[in-house]
Amino acid sequence: MTEQEVAPAPQPSAAASSSGLVLAGVTMVWMAAMLWSARATITGRVDVEMEVTSTAYALPGAISASLITGSTVALAALSLLGRRRETGASTRFAIATGSGLIIGVLGALSIVTINTEGWLYAVVGGTVAAAATIGGALAGFRIPRVVTAVGWASVAVFLVGLVLNLFQGPLLDTFSSSQAQSRADASQWLSYGQGFLSGLAAGLIAYFVLRRARRRSDGLDVPWPLYGLAGAGAGLLLVIAEILTRTAGSRVLDLAGKVSELELVVQQMLSGARLNSALIVLFVGAITATIAVGRTIAPAADDDEEEEQESPASAA
Repeated sequence: MTEQEVAPAPQPSAAASSSGLVLAGVTMVWMAAMLWSARATITGRVDVEMEVTSTAYALPGAISASLITGSTVALAALSLLGRRRETGASTRFAIATGSGLIIGVLGALSIVTINTEGWLYAVVGGTVAAAATIGGALAGFRIPRVVTAVGWASVAVFLVGLVLNLFQGPLLDTFSSSQAQSRADASQWLSYGQGFLSGLAAGLIAYFVLRRARRRSDGLDVPWPLYGLAGAGAGLLLVIAEILTRTAGSRVLDLAGKVSELELVVQQMLSGARLNSALIVLFVGAITATIAVGRTIAPAADDDEEEEQESPASAA
């Protein structure tokens, strides 16, 4: 016997509605902050070249926030609807995708209205809308607890990155010399360290969110492999965000690379660093969550041991 009672497919109503609403609110604030910061940075530039490069730098963060917010808002909408009636698969995906699309359009307007005549901001706005729509569609799968866990894990990854970026300068000074190569090597190792810590946080947060949902449902749990999926979810969303950045937003990155040779090299380095970090978060998060849940599963008793325990009783 194991310690868990496993439910193969928790129903939408099994998700913690209050937690889902709070998560949706947190991610909406996150998305709004990222888009506001991007808009303020872009409009604060005095020349066209700096405006283009600022847009390229802001694009990945805006896409990641939109992708996650689309999924959490869609999950909240499905949770509220699930209180009234059960929904079929087609209806569920339609509502989830539509919720993500609405969030995406609202986010896109904040970027497109910077300059409605240029194609640059139309591309960024369209990519933001696409990311939120894809996130909404992902929430349509009937694993609401896992989607909720991934959402909180993604928030944790963002906070870890935010804190480490605040101390990036002192850390670089500590672990490197004044030489350019030394600082580049230290920056790469710090990126790996940030990915590891983010993955560790993602795995642990996903595990605790799923265990909390289990306690609130009287021991009803998801199958244990979904713990690994929840732990990997934040990294998986980062990988999807990077794919969207390189495809839907490729024209923005290409234009920024044409500003100068140095800018082209910087964009290539940042793109590679983002993908490597996302993969580290994915694998470390999955391993961490799997180990965490594995420690709670008791091994099944052997048949021989059960027979030995029954023999004294029968002899008596």
